[in-house]
Amino acid sequence: MGHPTSCCSAAEIMSVLFFHTMRYKVQDPRNASNDRFVLSKGHAAPILYSVWAEAGFLQEAELLNLRKIDSVLEGHPVPRQAFTDVATGSLGQGLGAACGMAYTGKFFDRASYRVYCLLGDGELSEGSVWEAMAFAGFYKLDNLVAIFDINRLGQSDPAPLQHHIEIYQKRCEAFGWHAIIVDGHSVEELCKAFGQAKHQPTAIIAKTFKGKGISGVEDKESWHGKPLPKNMAEQVIQEIDDRIQNKKKLSPALPEEDAPIVNIRNIKMPSPPTYKVGEKWATRKAYGVALAKLGHANDRVIALDGDTKNSTFSELFKKEHPNRYIECYIAEQNMVSIAVGCATRDRTVAFASTFATFFTRAFDQIRMAAISDSNINLCGSHCGVSIGEDGPSQMGLEDLCMFRAIPNSTVFYPSDAVATEKAVEIAANTKGICFIRTSRPENPVIYNNNEDFHIGQAKVILKSKDDQVTVIGAGVTLHEALTAAEQLRKEKIYIRVIDPFTIKPLDKKTILESARATKGRIITVEDHYHEGGIGEAVCAAVMGEPGVTVTRLAVSHVPRSGKPAELLRMFGIDKDAIMQAVRAAVSKSRNAE
Repeated sequence: MGHPTSCCSAAEIMSVLFFHTMRYKVQDPRNASNDRFVLSKGHAAPILYSVWAEAGFLQEAELLNLRKIDSVLEGHPVPRQAFTDVATGSLGQGLGAACGMAYTGKFFDRASYRVYCLLGDGELSEGSVWEAMAFAGFYKLDNLVAIFDINRLGQSDPAPLQHHIEIYQKRCEAFGWHAIIVDGHSVEELCKAFGQAKHQPTAIIAKTFKGKGISGVEDKESWHGKPLPKNMAEQVIQEIDDRIQNKKKLSPALPEEDAPIVNIRNIKMPSPPTYKVGEKWATRKAYGVALAKLGHANDRVIALDGDTKNSTFSELFKKEHPNRYIECYIAEQNMVSIAVGCATRDRTVAFASTFATFFTRAFDQIRMAAISDSNINLCGSHCGVSIGEDGPSQMGLEDLCMFRAIPNSTVFYPSDAVATEKAVEIAANTKGICFIRTSRPENPVIYNNNEDFHIGQAKVILKSKDDQVTVIGAGVTLHEALTAAEQLRKEKIYIRVIDPFTIKPLDKKTILESARATKGRIITVEDHYHEGGIGEAVCAAVMGEPGVTVTRLAVSHVPRSGKPAELLRMFGIDKDAIMQAVRAAVSKSRNAE
């Protein structure tokens, strides 16, 4: 069951942490003042469950239901367990979340709780670990302790550095950490190491043996993730039992209750938007304005960015709330993990921003955030070919697809400044992963400041009884559709124009009503690749509806540099392409008649 050898190497570490070092309330694992623990080597879940049983939070009998479908004790830690803040198991991500918790404890809560993170040596090959190491070193997170369980063996082979402990120490020191080498099976050495406090994060480099205490298995390859044969297991359990000298119950020390009471429910903008219809605003800038404004509504709203704050406009938040802005530098994977850590236990409302396309490199972190039931908000600017001259490496063309695939996500695609401000306010109050897609070009404001927006509610912007085709666009393509509508009117062709506002969930009802009013004809146009974008979302929504046809205009291959207008034309998503598609749809039916 589980990964017994990975648990054995950490037995003393976990014992010392949970029954000597850490301060927490056993029956209230999510208490805001408790010390935090993150098991980054998530496959060692059974030892985490064992310490919580030993402490008295879990029934010991429940341990025997490990990994069963009706048990909360899954194969890797998940937040269905009250003692688990973040899901782990995709290796290399626990430390980033722990950094977010430690940063929150030190700078936002200003409380005395400490954060402990146990990592395996195998996962130290992940780059994201070193992004987190750099972050903690830079911000001198002296309330953070990382424990490296150097048990020498990975899943299929020894770890690259095996037991060269001193190399790990040098690496940690180079990243600004106080690094202590210990015998990871010596309770005395561990107790002493955990007691050392410095004005920098601490790394405890524990030399351990995989499968420690199991004769014939200890320090041997090919035992990873394998249960022991029954007769062998019984013998080993007996041997270990015989070595226990004292069966008295240990109870952990209680925390100092100094974490402030925090309320992040129902955050409302202090005032309505102040835009004028027709004024030109880039939605990326409106995001910055909105976030800075939201920061005045609640002092737990925080912003993170990856050195793009003057492009995403999160700098406007930093200007007004400098102590609540976290610069994560160019480390997007870690930025997402930091946001997840900051948002645990409902301590903050986190908004992290960068170019939409750079979130693709953090997809695993975003996926794990969803498994962690996290409520982070991510804003991706510079979407699509409409950014122009910078070229394809900077263009977000896969982001809608990526975020739509995330369970319980909400995908906002505001088309003007007013809609953007409303999206920011709604996201702050919405559970799950929220993504806000913003654009670089300046486009006219189309909504009044008192316009009401809701998740899953589209806006019909243009409508008449003579409409022949429904056109669905968002962001820059919505404005192209409105321009196309104006020109088509001169040809006595009328189109209904829809702004979806959220791509997930999509307003199926409004789309179908419009389609039925326009002879079943829908055209979607988007600054995104065909796969997984607005067109496919609309197709999924109208699937099985008789008489509805969908024509999809989208970016069909890798783009290039050029002026935004040239690129919209080149990829057939500008007003001319929309007019052509509308004319084709109308003439097709005229021919059929």
